[in-house]
Amino acid sequence: MEINTFAGKVRDAVEKKLGETYKVEVREVQKNNGVILHGLLILTDDRNVIPTLYLEPFWEAYESGTSLAEIVRRLIRIYREDLPKTSIDMEFFRYFEKVSERICYRLIRQKGNEELLQDIPHIPFLDLAICFFYAYSGEALGEGAILIHDSHVELWSTTVKELLERAQKNTPRLFPWRCNSMENVLREMMTEEEYLNGMPQEESRDFFAGNPLWILSNVQRVQGASCMLYPGLLKQLAGKEENSFYILPSSIHEVILLTDRGIEKPEQLKEMIAEVNRTQVAPEEVLSDSLYYYDSKKENIRLVL
Repeated sequence: MEINTFAGKVRDAVEKKLGETYKVEVREVQKNNGVILHGLLILTDDRNVIPTLYLEPFWEAYESGTSLAEIVRRLIRIYREDLPKTSIDMEFFRYFEKVSERICYRLIRQKGNEELLQDIPHIPFLDLAICFFYAYSGEALGEGAILIHDSHVELWSTTVKELLERAQKNTPRLFPWRCNSMENVLREMMTEEEYLNGMPQEESRDFFAGNPLWILSNVQRVQGASCMLYPGLLKQLAGKEENSFYILPSSIHEVILLTDRGIEKPEQLKEMIAEVNRTQVAPEEVLSDSLYYYDSKKENIRLVL
């Protein structure tokens, strides 16, 4: 069964199950990298914030043998668990002074996001784009992100330059960086107490000593690739030895740092990035197939291949 046919059946079944006081819709939602997902929305008159239930995982479960009735039960249960108890007052979002302290940035690739980039404020960066979001935090909705569009910039009478200035201060504060060796990440044995300013205390004096591979992200491990934009961070990681290193975009959530020992083959590294993106990373979480390089002498990042 095609996803559109499945979505229609689910919509009708959920609406019938909930009754006439609810309206159920299916909308196509454009995600990162041009990925289109099918979102189920259950609308009521007394709520202004409605969770979007993406149907792709349920479609896969249906194709694997789960009954439609069971899928409908799961969706309604999730909806009731995630639904805010009351309407959320979003009036504050009209005023720049009320949102400015939580404006942050993230990185996406330009290729595949051309349509999205036409509608949002952004700054080209290598083959990527720096875009902006409001980091929501509240009792009713928990943690979340609201993508900033050109219409918001106009509403707030602000500029892309000011968004960047705010984001450069806010993002490292709200999403502190974290860097750990590949070995420790694979072992998953480190505890939070072992970190000092984002890295293990015993490693903080000599970042690359004894281990050329490190993973850079934020503490939340969400949109952590943007950490390579943090002012002065890559210079700090390069250390007193001024180690230059390759930057491998693992996903939008993290990047891998590989110290330049003079033996690396950029072509092979680029092939590895592309292969991992094709086989291990969800399409909407791919950052880039490109290979980057941080030059500690010039203190800048460049695109290698």
